Amino acid sequence: MHRLLRGDAPDCLGQYHHGLQNWSHVTPNDKAEIWRELDAMQGQRCAYCEADSSNGKKHIEHFRQKDCDPSKTFDWRNLFGSCDRETSCGKHKDRYPRYNPDDLIKPDEEDPEYFFLFVSDGTIAIRERLNADDKRRAEVTLLAFNLGVLRQTRFAIVRGYIQQAEEFQKMAAEFPEEDWQPLLQQELKAIAHLPFATAIKHTLSSFLE
Repeated sequence: MHRLLRGDAPDCLGQYHHGLQNWSHVTPNDKAEIWRELDAMQGQRCAYCEADSSNGKKHIEHFRQKDCDPSKTFDWRNLFGSCDRETSCGKHKDRYPRYNPDDLIKPDEEDPEYFFLFVSDGTIAIRERLNADDKRRAEVTLLAFNLGVLRQTRFAIVRGYIQQAEEFQKMAAEFPEEDWQPLLQQELKAIAHLPFATAIKHTLSSFLE
């Protein structure tokens, strides 16, 4: 999970109104238009776990469940693209009974990296510097989206970068920052579009923590 920059709402959403239509009225063409904007925001990755969503195994996700808050059904800021995993992300959140929606970290409004540290073994750690309320919200978010279940998937991706991270660490110990920092930034830019990019980023820059 990482910070997302939301663009303008798709024009098609303006023709749908809570009380007059429901989500089943949204046409396939309009859903395709919504997906174009979601993919522009998320880079064809799940908004929560960052898995590749270009394979079509995805759904348009209501951050606040439309059954619980129908007024948010066509609210652009309530829509994300989620993977279709039953055990994590949007589908898991909608079946998870023990959370307040206000507690969830919303990635287009807050920076999840402020709350979470992705460790090179695939785990997600809650940052120690958080105050009690932010720590609680981080815990609720991890449980609601069940992001821990993807530990092995993340590890399979990031382990290919561990040696590179060690090389950056050696460079940082031996050379001034102006010598290695541009190389690190170049590599972070190169991986920014990849699935699980935040886990890769935190692995490459782990020596800075």
